[in-house]
Amino acid sequence: MSVSLHYRASRAVPLTAAEASAVERVTAARSSSFPYRDEEGLHLYGNGGGEPDGIVAGSTRVPLDPDRALPVIAHVLDSVTELRRALPGAEWHVHVDDLDVPWDEDGGYDLPGLRDAGPTGSGAMARPPRG
Repeated sequence: MSVSLHYRASRAVPLTAAEASAVERVTAARSSSFPYRDEEGLHLYGNGGGEPDGIVAGSTRVPLDPDRALPVIAHVLDSVTELRRALPGAEWHVHVDDLDVPWDEDGGYDLPGLRDAGPTGSGAMARPPRG
């Protein structure tokens, strides 16, 4: 049994060239900082996931090992937060299987307790500074 994090954005207006470049920049930067080369990170589907008015869509399979799952979820949620901030006016839906992930204007996407000290007590999942 696997758990997946799903994310999608839609709006009536397609991506501008500048927004498409911003999506590419965020995706490249977040991919290079992903903590595990052997796990799935931010994964965007082409063509907005094929949904009407879809501009960005994707999913990430979450590792079963909690020591890896929590950092993966935190990293991907931070990535989706950056994408949302780069694409104004879009309607976003982010969820882990059937659980909606709440949006906070200041903090972005997060789950309760996710950013507490990590499984090893390292606190390594602290949110990066808002830029």
